[in-house]
Amino acid sequence: MAMQRLDDRELVSLYIGGSEKAFEVLLMRHKEKIYRFIYMKVRDQLIAEDIFQETFVKVINTLKLGNYNEEGKFLPWAMRIAHNLVIDHFRRSNKMKMISESSSTKEDFNIFSILPMEGKTVEQQMTYDELENQMVSLIEHLPESQKGILKMRLYQDMSFKDIAELEDISINTALGRMRYALINLRKLIEKHNLVTDI
Repeated sequence: MAMQRLDDRELVSLYIGGSEKAFEVLLMRHKEKIYRFIYMKVRDQLIAEDIFQETFVKVINTLKLGNYNEEGKFLPWAMRIAHNLVIDHFRRSNKMKMISESSSTKEDFNIFSILPMEGKTVEQQMTYDELENQMVSLIEHLPESQKGILKMRLYQDMSFKDIAELEDISINTALGRMRYALINLRKLIEKHNLVTDI
C-alpha cells in the first residue's frame, strides 16, 4: 500500500491532518521495537503492555495537541516517552537501583551509599526517605543530557552500550556525561547541605 512507503514525518503530518490510517501504519511500523525496549527494562509482560499503551496514549495526545516538533524523528521521540514512563514506573514502585560508577569517576561514588539502610527507627526511616526524595529532586537540576543518562543508570540499570545506542552517541560520550553528572550531583549535594549521617 502506498501509505506504507511514506516516511514517519509524512505519516505524522497525515495523522495530524486527520488520517487515522496513517497512525495505524506508524504504530505497526514501530510497535515491536518500542514494546521490546519497554519489556527489556521491566521484565514483566503485563507491566510492559500497560506502559506500551500509556506511551501511545501520550504520543496520540501530543500529536493531537500539535506539540510534536521532532523534525521527522518519530521513533527516538516515542522511545523517549516510553523511557520516561518506565522511569516513572520504577519511581512509583520504589525500586530505585543504586549506582556505583567507579569506572567513570576518580573516587568511588555511590549516590545512596551515604544513606545507611538497615536497623533504622521509624524516625530515621522518615529522614532517609526525605533525603532520598531530595536527591531525586536534585537530579532534576542536572543538564538534560546528564540527567537522562543518570536516570537510565539509576532507575533502569542500563549498560553504557544500551544507553549509547538509545541516545545515538558513542560509549565514551555516554561515560563522559555520566562522569559529569556525578560530579555535578556531588556539588549539588554539598551546596544544599544534605545531612547524611543518619
